[in-house]
Amino acid sequence: MGLSKLYFFLCFSTLFLFSCQQESLKDRNSKKTAIQKLVKKKQKSDEISNKTKIQTNRNEKQEKRWFQEAKGKPFVYKPAKDGQNAIFYKKYEKDKILEEIKSKREKTQKKHNKEIEQFVKEQKEKRKLKKETRKILKSDISTLHYPKKLKQFHQNPHLPPVPQYYTGTCWSFASTSFFESEIQRLSQKQIKLSEMWPVYWEYVEKARRFIKMKGFSYVSQGDEPNALLNVYKQYGAVPYQAYKGVTTPGEKYDHTPMVNELKTFLNFIKANNLWDEKANLIMVKAILNKYMGEPPRKFVWKEKEYTPEQFLKQVTGLKMDDYVATMSTLSHPYFTRGLLDVPDNWWRSEDYLNLPLELWTKLLRDGVEKGYGFVIGGDVSEPGKIPEKDIIFVPSFDLPVGLINKHSREFRISNKTTTDDHGVHLTGHYFDKSNNKYWYLIKDSGRSSRYGNFKGYYFMSEDYLKLKILNWMAHKDVISSIANRIGK
Repeated sequence: MGLSKLYFFLCFSTLFLFSCQQESLKDRNSKKTAIQKLVKKKQKSDEISNKTKIQTNRNEKQEKRWFQEAKGKPFVYKPAKDGQNAIFYKKYEKDKILEEIKSKREKTQKKHNKEIEQFVKEQKEKRKLKKETRKILKSDISTLHYPKKLKQFHQNPHLPPVPQYYTGTCWSFASTSFFESEIQRLSQKQIKLSEMWPVYWEYVEKARRFIKMKGFSYVSQGDEPNALLNVYKQYGAVPYQAYKGVTTPGEKYDHTPMVNELKTFLNFIKANNLWDEKANLIMVKAILNKYMGEPPRKFVWKEKEYTPEQFLKQVTGLKMDDYVATMSTLSHPYFTRGLLDVPDNWWRSEDYLNLPLELWTKLLRDGVEKGYGFVIGGDVSEPGKIPEKDIIFVPSFDLPVGLINKHSREFRISNKTTTDDHGVHLTGHYFDKSNNKYWYLIKDSGRSSRYGNFKGYYFMSEDYLKLKILNWMAHKDVISSIANRIGK
């Protein structure tokens, strides 16, 4: 190798070594700088974290101090020194102006309410006083010749009177009593039947028709005597001991709460178009069961078990097709069957045989003299009803006896002064020869029949029956003499 080449090699080697040394120094510096940055970043982060912890502790201490200072004192807000906001609760302060308006409104309303309460109270007191002091128009009977003793009447067989108490079920008490007498007349058996059995099933049928008619059907406590014909046909009959119609032994009948609850339910299904018959009747029966008790499917009578259908057929011997309901009105052809147009005929029965008034009255008189019983329905809210003396008659100031005829009767039916408000069992007769006047013995379940000397009875004049009684029901043999005149 020549000197020039050797010199060149040495120079190049020196430069190369110096370059490598410089690069190594640069890398070390770069790494050192990066480490320094990381250290600074970590230090800053720790510093922020420490500050946050300090601030948090400070805030917690501040809040604790604020709450301690605020106990029982007005709260004063003290912001944090570093300007950061802390969350806290402050006592709510009402707006004075709005509170004044509210207070004025409440005072005015309170005064208004007090005035209304006072007015309502006064009206209630007036109504109470009016009710307590009200007077009922009655007839003077000082010159009236009337029967004064029960033994004056020839009585057909019947069981003792039973009160209906606080119910509108006279129709069932009257018809049940009638069928008890029919059992005696036909088989000489004395069987006390349940009055509440027909009542229970009539409510079920009333509800059923209400549902089918989408609410356009009458539902109330009232009914007609021939309702029992339908109930006995469909559900049979039971003795009183098998179904008393109360949930507590010895309890007096009061159907007002039950009927109110039943009507509320029926009005609800009408308002909401809920016409599922099966589902609704389950609820109806639940209401009836609550107040009356569940009617039996089977029961024991004289040590033998019966269903209601078996009891009707095998024990009572009654045949429902053997009974007829009649009326007397100018609004329908005679000797044909038609509608008794009163609200309590809720199922709109057209089975009433319409007869001329004189014949209608004569058939009843002849029938009772032969030992037949009758259920009669009509208007008993008249001045000639004197409970304390057990009599019902037509006063002369109302209408002279000689003017009682089909026209005066129809006039009262037409203008609604004769209404269908009560049903009773006619079970005896008396002819007063001294003044040629006919009287009937009435077995009555209403309260007023307990005010006189003969509890559960009234003495009704035949004149009253002709003028104010709308219908009667009896055994079909009563009308056998006119059978060939009856139209289809």
